[in-house]
Amino acid sequence: MVKISIGWQKQPTKLNIQGEIERAIEIITGEKVDLTASGRTDAGVHAIAQVANFKTDSTLPIEKFAVAINSKLKKSIRIKKAEEVEDRFHSRYNCKQKTYRYIINNGEQGSAIYRNLEYYVPVKLNIEGMKKAIKYFEGEHDFKGFKASGTSSKSSVRTIYKTNIIEDGERIKIELTGNGFLYNMVRIISGTLVDVGLGKIKPEEITSIIESKDRTKAGKTLPPYALYLLKVEY
Repeated sequence: MVKISIGWQKQPTKLNIQGEIERAIEIITGEKVDLTASGRTDAGVHAIAQVANFKTDSTLPIEKFAVAINSKLKKSIRIKKAEEVEDRFHSRYNCKQKTYRYIINNGEQGSAIYRNLEYYVPVKLNIEGMKKAIKYFEGEHDFKGFKASGTSSKSSVRTIYKTNIIEDGERIKIELTGNGFLYNMVRIISGTLVDVGLGKIKPEEITSIIESKDRTKAGKTLPPYALYLLKVEY
């Protein structure tokens, strides 16, 4: 499923992904359903591969669900695939890992067409320094210094399994795969890596910043519109 510019969680007075899909399912099946996603995404963040589940007594063939639901959705939301799962399946609790991507445009002029889909940095970044720095985030750490204030999570300990920085022409793609992410965590890590690229932070300083658990030592929180939920694995 793809989403653009609006948050996932259902809200009574605001446009949202969950509410829109539940509305479409009700039109197709005649049933009110509770849609459970692999996790919440904030307004402005895009999901290329969000996963959600619901229960239904509909006799509609499973292979026709995606097309049927898409016919009742806005074009900014697409169901990519539908499949049957066991009754015990839970999109959130059964999730083993997620991959996020943050896209930075580091060209001379930026892009008019993709301006709301990537973060523009006009100053040439030291990509090799960023590649060294991102590796310090791998492993299990307390990411207290890389979360937004007001985060409801009881623990700020998370494990990042894999990191990568991909050079794609004038674009820099930051990818993080982990067992879970705190509120704004990927955007703060990306902001910290930009500071490394600008020479404000040395790559080897990442370890001490993590250990400090001090939000003020990390980089700024980058905008949501360049962040993508890329993959959810079970």
